[in-house]
Amino acid sequence: MKLKRPHPRLSASPPGNERRGVLGFFKDAIEDIQAVRRGDPAARTLAEVVTTYPGLHALWMHRLSHRLWTHGHHLGARILSHYSRHLTGVEIHPGAVIGRRVFIDHGMGVVIGETSVVGDDCLIYKGVVLGGTSLKRTKRHPTIGKGVTIGSNACILGAVTIGDGARVGSGSVVVKDVEACATVVGIPGRVVSREERKTVGPPDLDHDRLPDPIQRIVRDLLDHIDSLSNRLHILEQLVDLSPEELAEKLERHELQDALEQEFLKAYQDDDVEDGNKPAG
Repeated sequence: MKLKRPHPRLSASPPGNERRGVLGFFKDAIEDIQAVRRGDPAARTLAEVVTTYPGLHALWMHRLSHRLWTHGHHLGARILSHYSRHLTGVEIHPGAVIGRRVFIDHGMGVVIGETSVVGDDCLIYKGVVLGGTSLKRTKRHPTIGKGVTIGSNACILGAVTIGDGARVGSGSVVVKDVEACATVVGIPGRVVSREERKTVGPPDLDHDRLPDPIQRIVRDLLDHIDSLSNRLHILEQLVDLSPEELAEKLERHELQDALEQEFLKAYQDDDVEDGNKPAG
C-alpha cells in the first residue's frame, strides 16, 4: 500500500530554537524588540518599546514559563503564565512553542493553547485565538508557519496547519489547513487568493488589502442579470409584445412554435443580408 505524501504547500516551517542560558535569553529579547520596531510604525524609541508593549512582555514571560514547563515544573509554569495573563491581557499556555521575532501587537484577548506551535516572524493582532477542538491530550491546537499574519479577532481552531506566509483576515474562523502564501477570510474561513513567493520573511503589513468574495459574487450576478435582460429585450422586439404580455404567454406555453419561427426567420434574414454584401 502506497502512503500518500503530504502536499508540499501545506508544510509549515518549524520555529527556531530558543538560545540557552541568560545570555541567549537577552539575545532573543533583542530580536523581539527589533521585530516590534519593524512591525509597528508607532514604536519610536527603545525605551518606549521595552516599557509599554504588553505583547512583548507576554512573550518574555512565556519564555520563562515554557522553560519551567519543559523541565517538569508545571505548577510554577502555570502560576507564572497566570500572572502574565493578568498583567498583559495575553494568555499563552506554557506548553505552547513560540518561535523567534514573533510580534503580538496590542495583545489584549490573545489566547494561545497548550499544543500550539507558532513559527518565526509571525504577526498576531489582538483577540486572536489559537484554540483546541478535542478533549484528548494530543496535538489539538494549530501549527502556524513562518511569516504568517493573523488579523484581529481571528480564531484558528483544531490541529490545523497554516502554511508559511499565509494571511488570515480579521474575524475569520479557520478550521481547515491553509496553503502557504494563501489568504483566508470568512466564517468558516475560505481561501480567496494565493501568491507565489520563493522566500518568506517578515509579514506583510498591507493585510487590509484582502479580496472580498461576496463582492465578486454580486458583481458576477449583476453581469449575468444584465446579459439576461438584453436577451429578453431582443425577444420582446421579435414577437412585438409588452413584457407583461410576453411573460403571460410564456407561462402558458403559447409562444413556443411562434418563437421558433420568429428566431428562424431572424437568422435567415441575417444570412441573406450577409450573402448580399459585396466581397471585400
